[in-house]
Amino acid sequence: MLSVEGLVAGYGGTEILRGLTMTVEPGEIVAVLGSNGVGKTTLNKVLSGIVPAGAGQVRFAGEVITGASPQAIVDLGLIHVPEGRKIFPNMTVRENLVLGSYRRARGNRAANLERVFETFPRLRERDRQSAGTLSGGEQQMLAIGRGLMGEPRLLILDEPSLGLSPLLVEEMFQLIRRLNADGLAIMLVEQNVMQSLDVASRAFILENGIFALHGQASELAAAPDLRRAYLGM
Repeated sequence: MLSVEGLVAGYGGTEILRGLTMTVEPGEIVAVLGSNGVGKTTLNKVLSGIVPAGAGQVRFAGEVITGASPQAIVDLGLIHVPEGRKIFPNMTVRENLVLGSYRRARGNRAANLERVFETFPRLRERDRQSAGTLSGGEQQMLAIGRGLMGEPRLLILDEPSLGLSPLLVEEMFQLIRRLNADGLAIMLVEQNVMQSLDVASRAFILENGIFALHGQASELAAAPDLRRAYLGM
């Protein structure tokens, strides 16, 4: 579904991504893991068309999208839920959700809105409430719900557990499992290493702009190098 080959990108004269190669297959959860500042968000922005690639190629659903506009990429069904939620705080929950279908799936808006409310009952309860007055966990639900409104073929989740309580983090990973069980391919970009490896089938460990490790998630979870780097073991 998604194929990245030799991807190089950065800002100005600073190279952040240094030749990344990876794939995401249909119906798969792939985790991209790493600490702050290693290039995770830059990768997401390149895939979404926000930051241009300096070299390499990105294909999605058989089409080359390197250099495509963000609008064209959304139209194809690659939808990015950004780090920090990026909701519109002065708009209502419902208005935020409706914006998720602005480019894609507009004809299915009512059905998709009902589906989001079934997935997130708390959003139904607050559908006329200003989004900025929601709790952090509710805002994350809203950001994901907005992404689902566009009927994604691949959903990129950028740090969905960031800033949440341990209980809400657990709920977030359970949600990711449920969405994937319905057939949705997910690229999970996280600092939460072990819980991400628990839900993903494959994973890529990003360090200083390159993939230092990659493979089956279960194997990486037991890898001594990863456990030393992230768990101090």
